[in-house]
Amino acid sequence: MSSDSSELHQTLRKFGAPASVIREYEHWSVLLRPAQATLGSLVLVARGTQTEFSALPPAAFGELATVTADLEHALHQAFDHDRLNYLMLMMVDPQVHFHVLPRYARSREFAGVTFADPGWPGPPELGHTTDTDEATRQTLFDALDGAWPRKTSPSG
Repeated sequence: MSSDSSELHQTLRKFGAPASVIREYEHWSVLLRPAQATLGSLVLVARGTQTEFSALPPAAFGELATVTADLEHALHQAFDHDRLNYLMLMMVDPQVHFHVLPRYARSREFAGVTFADPGWPGPPELGHTTDTDEATRQTLFDALDGAWPRKTSPSG
């Protein structure tokens, strides 16, 4: 991540930035979600400090189309999910962000770890996570990084 870590807002820090940032755009950062609710769970975080979606600058909304296309491509290439859920809850972490959860009709194995989706086909069970160690998280990160359609972020 090109931002100085002292400039990161609370929500970015909560989800492990700068180390967990897979891609950074002008207005958005895509992070590997530390707690993997499903295989390949991400967090899409606005880089600004706004706490209301409507307060984002117009350019952030325009860029969101590119960011979501990129992350959907990477998730599909890396994990071939069955569905994709975007959850904007913002109950604990105040800055604008989405939890991006790939959904699976059946358990998937990745890097020797079995990832279940016990909420399928209903709402995701955010209280459920698959235990992953640092090596598994790095393998997840690398799989997504390698599947990303843009090798450098549009902002730099």
